[in-house]
Amino acid sequence: MPEPLLEARGLCSGYGATRVVHDLDLAVHPGEVVALLGPNGAGKTTTLLTLAGELHPQDGEVLLDGVPVRSPCHRRARAGLGYITEERSVFMQLSVTDNLRVAGVDPSDALVPFPELRDFGRRKAGDLSGGQQQMLALARMLARHPRILLADELSLGLAPMVVKRLLTTIRTAASERGVGVLLVEQHIRQAIGVADRVYVLSQGRVTLQGAAADVGGRLDEVEAAYLATA
Repeated sequence: MPEPLLEARGLCSGYGATRVVHDLDLAVHPGEVVALLGPNGAGKTTTLLTLAGELHPQDGEVLLDGVPVRSPCHRRARAGLGYITEERSVFMQLSVTDNLRVAGVDPSDALVPFPELRDFGRRKAGDLSGGQQQMLALARMLARHPRILLADELSLGLAPMVVKRLLTTIRTAASERGVGVLLVEQHIRQAIGVADRVYVLSQGRVTLQGAAADVGGRLDEVEAAYLATA
């Protein structure tokens, strides 16, 4: 297997004196989708923020292409890291077309995965449905040709068919373009269905990891981790 695009070694992170993530080891290789699962409060978003450079590690290290980094998010973006947050990552007052142009991408190319958005080129992003906004956010990000994509809860509040479209598009980007994807997702079964490998977090620690096929056969353990904190 090639060297990881993105890696965490002994990563500890949190906010102020509060530690949320403990001794995390994680890797994302070219062309694979890695699902990071766990209940609310498990430390998934904190992990993504630290990997993206929005938070500094309290201990351990983050590596890009095998080299430790402490650079901020915008510099990691220049190195090919894309990050879609759990909030709708679009400019609500701009049109669909202008959202894409601001990102410096060609609208005709960017909307290939979601051709239905072409009919809404002049519509403000804020007037789109939640699913369409997430399609726009993902289309814009992928059109910038990231090498690594961090995606935090793309499916939040969306219908299952829209979730399937988004996750299938991510799977295609990994398989056909070699993008390494770290996917935080509450739809456990759908996430495992598109992932190559899975990490399950509980209270900031990895409690289960392995190939998606293996973890898929242990869904009772994964779902028990969610129910334990419900």
